[in-house]
Amino acid sequence: MKLYEIAHSRAGDKGNISTLSLIPFEEKDFGLLCEKITPEAVKNHLKEHLKGSVTRYELEGISALLFVCEDALAGGVTTSLALDAHGKCLSSALLEMEIEEK
Repeated sequence: MKLYEIAHSRAGDKGNISTLSLIPFEEKDFGLLCEKITPEAVKNHLKEHLKGSVTRYELEGISALLFVCEDALAGGVTTSLALDAHGKCLSSALLEMEIEEK
């Protein structure tokens, strides 16, 4: 299944860092996201865009994951020539990731 079937995502940016949140539609799917959506999986899935490290934070109180992606915006919003300098499309690209159901 694709992530967009069980979760939604939002993106933020600061300089050359993009943050991607991943929030399941149903709280019961949070454990599956924690198991399957590792920093390595995100980096591999978005490898054409993410040049630096990916750090994952588990926000258990709100059943969400936050990924901090370094060197992700082609130099940063004010210096990038990318069409999507803010990286908002990265959240949509993340939701295209395929995962296996349990």
